[in-house]
Amino acid sequence: MSDHRYIVSAADIAAMNGLDKTHFMNPNAKRVNKSLGDLTGLTGIGVHLIEVAPGHESTEHHVHYHEEECVYILSGAATAFIGDDSVPVGPGDFIGYRTGGLAHSLKNTGNEVLRVLVIGQRLPHDVADYTRASKRIYRNVGLPWSLVDLNDINEVTAGAKK
Repeated sequence: MSDHRYIVSAADIAAMNGLDKTHFMNPNAKRVNKSLGDLTGLTGIGVHLIEVAPGHESTEHHVHYHEEECVYILSGAATAFIGDDSVPVGPGDFIGYRTGGLAHSLKNTGNEVLRVLVIGQRLPHDVADYTRASKRIYRNVGLPWSLVDLNDINEVTAGAKK
């Protein structure tokens, strides 16, 4: 039998403290994170129960170029920022963020804790843009993350001659 269990009971989830996390680029992006997938040994996808206090954001506004993610709203009220649009969301709403789609983030705009289930791929590498901060992050397994200014990126066409 493995070290991981297959079932995490509702009582065990409720008893978990979770980890307080603040996004490294956004001090207002504070959340309590319970990594449910980790408890069951999932490695290809992350499954997280996230709680965000009123007025706080879930993360820095971003778009992934290789990974997909999605959010299911369990309770509370929020505004989903997708590209330049803002859309009110609440319990029962589902948001799918496709690879290379529009930049996205959530902000708790209600008066109670926002509880959401976040599910995303865990690829060995990814590239993401933090569009509001004009930054790009490169993530490769086993290496430190690289963060660069979007204005400093020189894109070239494969096979281009000098």
